[in-house]
Amino acid sequence: MRRPASVLVLLVAAGCSGPAPQPTRPAPPAASAAGAWQRLAPALSQRTEVAAAPAGTRIVVAGGFRGDGATVSTVEVFDTASGGWQAGPELPVPVNHAMAATVRDRVYVFGGYLSTNRPTDVAFTLDGGQWRQIAPLPQPRAAGTAAALGDTVYVAGGIGPAGLAADMLVYDAAADRWSTAPGPPTRREHLGGAAFGGIFYTVGGRTGGVDTNLTAFEAFDPRTSAWTRLPDLPTRRGGLAATATCTGLIVAVGGEAAEAFAAAEVFEIQSKAWKALPPLPTPRHGLGVVAIGNRVYTLSGGPKPGLHVADSTEAIEVAGTCL
Repeated sequence: MRRPASVLVLLVAAGCSGPAPQPTRPAPPAASAAGAWQRLAPALSQRTEVAAAPAGTRIVVAGGFRGDGATVSTVEVFDTASGGWQAGPELPVPVNHAMAATVRDRVYVFGGYLSTNRPTDVAFTLDGGQWRQIAPLPQPRAAGTAAALGDTVYVAGGIGPAGLAADMLVYDAAADRWSTAPGPPTRREHLGGAAFGGIFYTVGGRTGGVDTNLTAFEAFDPRTSAWTRLPDLPTRRGGLAATATCTGLIVAVGGEAAEAFAAAEVFEIQSKAWKALPPLPTPRHGLGVVAIGNRVYTLSGGPKPGLHVADSTEAIEVAGTCL
């Protein structure tokens, strides 16, 4: 995975001896699953550091890197009903490490790194089969996370013009207008995010290289504008992605350290406890993770640390009744 200069500085400061050993933590108990991971039809191309979000029963996978390190405007759409892929309209601007979210079945893509390795403030929505530019972000942002509560999208963490971002960017989709709010107490990038039950969650991430992976798990309540620290993610990892199922699970999948992670761990909102799903068949980082109902899909990503790409599509169904 290519990184901008600001991140490379952090890597150099950490030394050149490779990832430091990660402390081991007790494995969480197993979560209930309705089945094992299933391998689905591969994507049309191999990519990593993609942005992914649902549109009804379809999943839009946008941007990222291809195997030669080029930043792409590629968009591919997975139809969960038919199990097939098709090409979508290309992004107006090639980006990697962008953030994506869905408002009223409409997909939005925010920021990311340009091919120059600089974060951008561009944002688009998929409208009538074409990408339409919307109000730019208040500041450039890449390698963060995004999720929607109602008509409001929260973009948290990541890299801004001055390094690790402090502010959270808040987008009112109905008004096409941005504001800012305090970001997660733990500043980090390459984190996962999800929203459920009126709460926005940020999970994992890192502060620089893969030897700076974190277990931070924090939640933002828009009603009080307050952040709360929740039980730590069991596995210390960055480069992961997250989603929320209709059953009230925050699902954190993948990541990278010395190797790509196969870990899939779920936080049960009702019990406030982490549990483990079966490991991914294809360990990956920089992947898209999307839930439709109680089924979790993982799309693309890097099967090894650094710039590696995959076309893998895998899914698992979790037990429980939609809330």
